[in-house]
Amino acid sequence: MIHSLQRLLRCHPRTVDLVVAAALFVCSFPGSALTLPGRDLEVPRWPGVLVASVASLAVLWRRTLPRTTVVVTLGCAMAVAALGYILTVLVIGPLMIALYTLALRTDRTTANLFTVSGITLLVGTALVVGPGSEPLVMKLLGPAFWLLLPTSLGTTTRLRAAYLEAVQARAGHAERTREQEARHRVTEERMRIARDLHDVVAHHLVLANLQAGTVVRLMRSRPEEAERIAGELAGTTLSAVRELKATVGLLRKSDGSEAPSGPAPGLAQLAELAASFEPAGLSVTVNTVGGPRPLSAGADLTAYRIVQEALTNVTKHAGTGTAEVRLSYAHDRLSITVTDHGGTAMPSSASGSGYGVIGMRERALSAGGRLRAGHRPEGGFEVVTELPLLPHPQGRSQGHPQTHDQNALA
Repeated sequence: MIHSLQRLLRCHPRTVDLVVAAALFVCSFPGSALTLPGRDLEVPRWPGVLVASVASLAVLWRRTLPRTTVVVTLGCAMAVAALGYILTVLVIGPLMIALYTLALRTDRTTANLFTVSGITLLVGTALVVGPGSEPLVMKLLGPAFWLLLPTSLGTTTRLRAAYLEAVQARAGHAERTREQEARHRVTEERMRIARDLHDVVAHHLVLANLQAGTVVRLMRSRPEEAERIAGELAGTTLSAVRELKATVGLLRKSDGSEAPSGPAPGLAQLAELAASFEPAGLSVTVNTVGGPRPLSAGADLTAYRIVQEALTNVTKHAGTGTAEVRLSYAHDRLSITVTDHGGTAMPSSASGSGYGVIGMRERALSAGGRLRAGHRPEGGFEVVTELPLLPHPQGRSQGHPQTHDQNALA
């Protein structure tokens, strides 16, 4: 009910001003007739009513001309005081309304300046030319109190409105920030899924394409070998279907209640990854320098995907039958180097401008590492990745660096 009334008043400000002006004019009739107890009215009523009507009429412009309205109503209040009327709220009501509007629509300094000036002029007029029979306390304290009250109320209302506006602005900014953060997270998740799909599809389809080509070439001359490779081709496509199903399955989850369909690949499956390139004619050697240290789950998956993409690029572009993967464990970082000895003429996707290298670099950055890819001076191509290791447990001996050689394919 109260909110509806406030909304109605805000929608019809001119009507409100007319009602206020009429009410002030009506109050001027009893206000101009008030006297001290035991005394008769020494001045006629009509001059006070006439001056009050002018002040009430000036209230109609309080919203558009607040300073002018204060000046006009102050002049009328001074005239009432000079005529000998008692300065009550019924007489100086238009000035109080004008000061309230001024404090509501201007700054505190302006409101205080007009209020102090009004009190000084009104009290000075009452003391100098006002009736001498009126007590001094009423001439001093009455006008001061009645003029300070609307200024204080107007300033408080303005500050409260400014506070509510600031709160709403902060709430709106927080809402926009949440929406931007949500969009940013969605974009990051789409990029992550796109990288996973690229890695899975590129790796398995390249191997499947090479195996299919080999089957066609050997079908007549070496049918037994072609049959074996065809069986490996079926395994390659089945593995691709499994990984695609796991990746796309993440998109179907409405929450995190479902358990993953299988463990995420990591460096523990590096030997199997290296062996998967054998049907494509690529021999991959894995060397480890230093004591193996654990990585976070995200960094472990990142390392696996980077090696997978780098070896896939070797298969597609290098034109060589050998590649080397070197894992170097340092104090707080793992360095992964994938090299081949192919020709120097590599397609753009391998040299850094294609999505493969871009995806590898994004993966490294998302895990807190970095990646560098480029041609080697002695020939071939090299991908170097540095990823952070988990903090070493306290009190555990780190041991001495050791070198482990694993030849996945001879």
